[in-house]
Amino acid sequence: MVWYASGPDSRHGLTGDFNLARQMAGGGSEQRPLKFRLDTMKSSSLLEAILRRDRQVVTVALVAVIAVCWLYLLAGAGTGMYPHELAALNPSIPGMGPSIPSGAGTSGHHMPMQSPGWTPGYTLLMFAMWWLMMIAMMLPSAAPMVLLHAAVTRNGLAPDDDAVPTAGSRQLLRTTTAFVGGYLVVWGAFSLVAVVAQWMLVREELLSPMMTSTSGLLGSGLLLAAGLWQLTPLKTVCLRRCRSPIGFVSMHWRSGIRGAFGMGVKHGMYCLGCCWFLMALLFYGGVMNLIWISGLALFVLVEKLMPGGDFIGRVAGVLLVAWGVWLGLAATRAVWS
Repeated sequence: MVWYASGPDSRHGLTGDFNLARQMAGGGSEQRPLKFRLDTMKSSSLLEAILRRDRQVVTVALVAVIAVCWLYLLAGAGTGMYPHELAALNPSIPGMGPSIPSGAGTSGHHMPMQSPGWTPGYTLLMFAMWWLMMIAMMLPSAAPMVLLHAAVTRNGLAPDDDAVPTAGSRQLLRTTTAFVGGYLVVWGAFSLVAVVAQWMLVREELLSPMMTSTSGLLGSGLLLAAGLWQLTPLKTVCLRRCRSPIGFVSMHWRSGIRGAFGMGVKHGMYCLGCCWFLMALLFYGGVMNLIWISGLALFVLVEKLMPGGDFIGRVAGVLLVAWGVWLGLAATRAVWS
C-alpha cells in the first residue's frame, strides 16, 4: 500500500518510508560511519516490523468484531427467532412474504406468533439487533478504508516515535478506534430510525411476527424505492467515495482523534447514502432472515470492492424495479380478485 501526497517531490507511505530508510542505510556509505549505517538499518527493520504488527492488530480486531456480530445474529439476537429457521420458511405467495407455520419453526422450536409489547426493554433489544446487524453487514466492506486510515496514521506517527515505538501503536489504536466509532455511530442512527419504522409497521399490521412484510404493496414499494435509488446520481456519488478509499483520504484527511472520528462519520454517511434503501429491503425479505441478511451483505461487498461493482449496482437497480412492478401488479390483482 503506497500513499502519495501532493507535490512533485512528496512521496510518502509505507513503501516510501522503507525505501528512504534503505537509502539512508546504503546511500553515501563512503561518508557515513559504519555504526550510523547499522543503526539506521536496524531502525528501518524495526519500523517495518511495527507497521506489519499494527496492520495485523487492526485486521484481527475488525475480524473479531464482525465475527461477534454475526454470531449474535445467528444466536437469534435475543428475539427467540433464528435466522436459519426463518430462511427455511417458503413464501406462500410469491413476493408476499413467508408463510408462518402453526406455531413452530423448522427445527421444532416454537416461535412467537404475537409481537411482544413495545416496552423500553424490547425497544432496546430491537435497537441492539439492528445496530449489530448493520455492523455485521457493513463493516466488512469498510475494512479497506479502515486499514488505509490506520496505515496513513501509523506512517505519520512512526518518524516521531522511533525511540518509543509503543507510543505510536497506542496512538494508532486510539485514532483507529475513533474512526471506526464515527463510522458505527452513523449506522447506529440508521438503526434507531429502523426501529421506529419497525414499530410503525407493526402498529399498522404491515409487519408479521416474523418481522416480514405482510403487504404485497409495501413489498412492491420497498423494491421500487431501492431499485430507483440505485440509479440516482446521489447514489453514484456516494458509491464512488466508498469505492475509492485513497480518494476519500486525500479529500477528507484530518489528523488526531477528533479528526479520525469526523472522518469516520463522513465515510459512514457515504456508506449510508449507498445502502440505506438496500437495508430497508430487510422489511420485505425478513429482518432476521439469514438468506436476506447474507445476500445483502454479499451484494454490498461486491458493489463496493469488486471491479465493475458500480455497473453491477445499476443492473441490480433495474432488476429491483422490475421485481417491484411485477409484485405490485400481483398484489393489485390479489386485492381485486
